[in-house]
Amino acid sequence: MALKTDDLRVYYQTLKGDVKALDGASFTLEDGEIMGLAGESGCGKSTLAKSLILLKPPMKYVEGRVRLDGEELPIWDDEKMNSFRYKNVSIIPQYAMNAMNPTRKIGKMVKELLKSRGISPGEKRDELEHRLDLVDLTRDVLSMYPIELSGGMKQRMVMVISSLLDPSLLMADEITSALDVSTQKAVSEMLVEFRDKDFIKSLIFITHDISILYQIADSITVMYAGKLVERAPTEEITGRPLHPYTKLLISSLPKIGAKYTEEKLEGIPGKPPELLEPPEGCRFKNRCPKKEEECDEEPPFREVSPGHKVACWKVKKDVS
Repeated sequence: MALKTDDLRVYYQTLKGDVKALDGASFTLEDGEIMGLAGESGCGKSTLAKSLILLKPPMKYVEGRVRLDGEELPIWDDEKMNSFRYKNVSIIPQYAMNAMNPTRKIGKMVKELLKSRGISPGEKRDELEHRLDLVDLTRDVLSMYPIELSGGMKQRMVMVISSLLDPSLLMADEITSALDVSTQKAVSEMLVEFRDKDFIKSLIFITHDISILYQIADSITVMYAGKLVERAPTEEITGRPLHPYTKLLISSLPKIGAKYTEEKLEGIPGKPPELLEPPEGCRFKNRCPKKEEECDEEPPFREVSPGHKVACWKVKKDVS
C-alpha cells in the first residue's frame, strides 16, 4: 500500500487554545488509488494535506504516524521532511494559480526546484517538454512570467511542476474551485492521466464539491469537523451512503433534469461546531436528524462491510 496514517492529530495553536482541526485520522491508500476527500469548508481536509508535506506554525503535530511506501514520514521534523518533498510526496496547493513566484520566469522556477533536489535541469528537460505537451502548454510558457498565463494555464503548469519528480503521492487541494466547469473537467482528467501514465502512484483529490469525484475517484472519504466519518469505494458511497452527514451532502447536490418546482434542493441545517472546544461524542450530533442519547459518546470509525467504514452509532445498530 502507498500510504497509511494512524491516529494522526494536527492542531492549530491560537491565543485561546488549540483548534483541533485534524483529530485522529486513520486510513490507508493503495498504490494506484485516487481517493476523493470531501466535506464542508473548515472540516480539516486541507490540514490533512498540509500535514503530510509541510507542517509549519501555527500548525502543531500532536500525535500519530504516517507511512509512505513502507517508510515513515517524519512530518513533525521540517528538516527531515525536506528530502521527501516533491520526490516522494507532493502537492498542488489550494489557490495554485497564485502559487508561482510572480517575479520569476516559469522556466527559472523549474530549474531552481530541480537544483534544490540535487537534479540537473538538463536531465529533466525532455520529460518537462513531454508533460507540457500532455497538458496542452507550449514550450513558450517556460520563458513567461506567471501573470502572462490564464488561470487554467497556471493551474496546468503547477500540475506539471508538482508532479515532475514522479512522487509516490500527489495531493490536489481544491484545485478546481476557481475554474469554469469545462476547465474543471479537463484538469481532473489530466490528473487521472498522470496516474495512468505512472507519473504518480496515488492521488488524494480534495474538494468541498463531492460531485467532481463521481467521475475520477476510486474511493471517497468524507470528513466532518476534523474527523473521518465515512470511507468507501465511490460507487458504494454515492449509491449507498450510510452516515447521515454523507447523505445530506449528496442530497444537497442538484440533479440533472430535475426541476426546482418539482424537487427543491435542501441544505444541511445548522453549522459545523467550533473546533477550539468541539462537542463531546459525535461532532455531527447537533445537526443530525437521527440524534440519539448514545451520540454523546464518540462512535468508532469501523468497517461495516468490506471496504466501507463509518463513524455512526445509528449505522452500527442498523448493520448489526
